Amino acid sequence: MESTSRFVNDGSAGSPNLSVFLNMDNLTDLRQDTVWTGHEGLACYRQLLQDGFQGVQLTTDDPAPPNALLPHCGLDRINTPLEADPIVCKHARRGDTCLTVHAGWGLEDDEDVFRLIDAILTASSRHNLPVFIETHRATVTQDIWRTVQITRRFPELRFNADFSHYYCGQELVYGDWEDKLAFMAPIFDRVGFIHGRIASSGCMQVPIGPDFDSRPPQAHGRIDYLAHFKELWTRAMRGFLNHAHPGDTLIFAPELLPGTHYYARLFPNASGQMVEESDRYAQALLYKDLARACFHQASSPAAPVHGR
Repeated sequence: MESTSRFVNDGSAGSPNLSVFLNMDNLTDLRQDTVWTGHEGLACYRQLLQDGFQGVQLTTDDPAPPNALLPHCGLDRINTPLEADPIVCKHARRGDTCLTVHAGWGLEDDEDVFRLIDAILTASSRHNLPVFIETHRATVTQDIWRTVQITRRFPELRFNADFSHYYCGQELVYGDWEDKLAFMAPIFDRVGFIHGRIASSGCMQVPIGPDFDSRPPQAHGRIDYLAHFKELWTRAMRGFLNHAHPGDTLIFAPELLPGTHYYARLFPNASGQMVEESDRYAQALLYKDLARACFHQASSPAAPVHGR
């Protein structure tokens, strides 16, 4: 196959840049005291724009934002090679700027994995739509060893990096952190999209505070997961910048999911009602600023990576 996957590109001759989107599932079932306004439709997108988001990631069947107020991208699952072309075509027709996908279930033999990746890359090229395969549990990229092997077979592949699945699911802090980061270099070098979620080594989604240079107050254990995610994101952003061309855009999209998916943790309040431990929209606003700080760090060649 001669086609290549690619980054999102805005068509300009400008320097490679960061664009912060919001995954719209982040607004699902927010707790009652959320800072989110509750707007819907056009008012929703206007509020997101006012709050500093530059686009949205829609769920599979959502309609595009009205009046083209914000650019949008998509997400989906591709389980078999035969599904790749129709799914990518559907998102191209909706006008998505790109697509992130869960690919396979992680039970496939190597050759089945390679056929699936090849079909996705071929569909991406045919429909002129960047497709980023997500690093996610229960997919072909569920562990870092196999994901690196995939990059050796398909160096043109680009990823949607959701590092929470590695940090928690593979407990990256168990063992030599620096060795694992070095092993992950081929992944960092191919990141074209980042799903913003911070995990601890035992929980998939944990809150942070407004001080990005201090341990979160919820980090009661030995590990400073905020410092680790700053390092993971900055390395991925530096990998993007090292391989990007003029006009290329790295999308960062907070994707903080509700308790119905067992992502947001629930605790009893004073009345005994089970409520989420944080306001996920307020957290997304923090992530927006943190992502831009990490990108600034990644863009400064003389500066050390966070946490080093």
